[in-house]
Amino acid sequence: MQPETTSRTDLDMDFKTLLLGGGIVTTGLMSGLLYGWSVSVIPGTRRIAAGNYVDTMQHINRAIINPAFVIPFMGIPLVLGGAAWMQFRAGDHRKGWLLVGAAGTYVVGVLGVTIGGNVPLNDALDAFDLRNSSASAVEARRTSYESPWNRWHFLRTAASVGAFALAAAAALVTTDDA
Repeated sequence: MQPETTSRTDLDMDFKTLLLGGGIVTTGLMSGLLYGWSVSVIPGTRRIAAGNYVDTMQHINRAIINPAFVIPFMGIPLVLGGAAWMQFRAGDHRKGWLLVGAAGTYVVGVLGVTIGGNVPLNDALDAFDLRNSSASAVEARRTSYESPWNRWHFLRTAASVGAFALAAAAALVTTDDA
C-alpha cells in the first residue's frame, strides 16, 4: 500500500478555503466590534458628564492602539484580497468579485473613514489638556468631538457590516463551474 500524497491542487484548495474563511472571520470580528461599540459604548457615553466623557475617550483611544486590534484592522484587506485572488485563480469569478467588493468596501468605508475621519478627531482629543481646562472648555471639546466622531463611526460600522456580508456571500454562492 502506497502512502497517500497531497497534490498541488489539494494544497491550493486548502489555502483558498483558509483565506476565504479567514477573510470572513476577521471581517466579522471587526464588524462585531464596531457594531457592538455603536449599540453599547456610544449610548453609555452619552449619559456621562463631559469631563468623564473626554477622559474615557482619551484612554480608550490610546488603549486601542495595540497589536490585537491593529493587525486585524489593517490586515483584513490583505486577507480578503488574497482570498479574491485565489478564487479568480481557481476560475471562480463570482466568489472573486464578491471578495473584491468586500475588500474595496472595507478599504474605503472602514480604513478610509477611520483614517480620514475618526483618527484626526482622536488626535485632537488626545492633545486636549483635560486637567487644566475649565468646565466650559471641556464641554466645548466634547461637543466638537462627539457628534462628528459618532457620525464617522456609524458610517464605518455600516461599511464593515457590508464588507462582512459580501465576504460571507462569497462562501454561499455556487461556484462558476456549478
